[in-house]
Amino acid sequence: MKTNMPSDNRKGDYWYFEVSEECALLQFLLANVNESRNKVKDTLHGRGVLVDGKCVTQFDYMLRPGMKVAVSKTKRNQNGFKSRYIKIVYEDRWIVVLEKSVGILSMAAGHSSLNVKAVLDKYFEHSRQKCRAHVVHRLDRDTSGLMVYAKDIQTEQILEHNWHDIVYDRRYVAVLSGEIVEEGGTIASWLKDNKAYITYSSPFDNGGKYAVTHFHVLARTTEHSLVEFQLETGRKNQIRVHSADIGHPVCGDAKYGNGDDPLHRLCLHAYRLCFYHPVTRERMEFETPVPTAFRRMFK
Repeated sequence: MKTNMPSDNRKGDYWYFEVSEECALLQFLLANVNESRNKVKDTLHGRGVLVDGKCVTQFDYMLRPGMKVAVSKTKRNQNGFKSRYIKIVYEDRWIVVLEKSVGILSMAAGHSSLNVKAVLDKYFEHSRQKCRAHVVHRLDRDTSGLMVYAKDIQTEQILEHNWHDIVYDRRYVAVLSGEIVEEGGTIASWLKDNKAYITYSSPFDNGGKYAVTHFHVLARTTEHSLVEFQLETGRKNQIRVHSADIGHPVCGDAKYGNGDDPLHRLCLHAYRLCFYHPVTRERMEFETPVPTAFRRMFK
């Protein structure tokens, strides 16, 4: 849906467009901005797109005729950062949002362990930023997906002490062993670690922490199910333990699984993270695609 672009649509640091028909923001940008799909998405994640003067990062944000769209020529996350383990999707003076790969810890555990915090600290040093990465929440080593880190202790404290009020949507997608017949449901139990740090689940209060997980089946075969999870609580290994509770453990889970390992990885990915900015209170919404290997199993 090409727009009728005025001759002065390249004024200043932005390109300017007017919407002529209803469509999703990413679709509109791809049709009107002469850039690759990756560069357009980088601009979105880098908070370089304004709709009627308001910053929008949602790729599926619906546009209506008459809306004005401004696209930054410079905000494309050009931070020069390259890593095989993490991809920075958003950064400002207070926080960093990134996508973590499989195989890297969120923070150090023992001497010389590979971890996201160390990678970020090295990046900050090389880019001459006078800050350090502060861990706010964690993903297991073999879980991939979106995370947020604070760049100073004050922001870390705000996030840590107000996490459940600040984060309003956090979702995961996983490949589970076996075919789940139900469309979805809710799993609730008390979770407690034993002395070997194995998390056990109980339908009754066992002195542990109460955990609630909502799930929805996205696709299925006779052997596997692609499932979206939304956490009401955020306990250690919550999705992995609750999936095992219903008899459909996460594929590739050596700790709570049944040996079903079709992709040779833990098939769990944190794909959506939405929160109020701890300092500006703006709505921040980030989403990554379902991993290609997951989707291929359900073609």
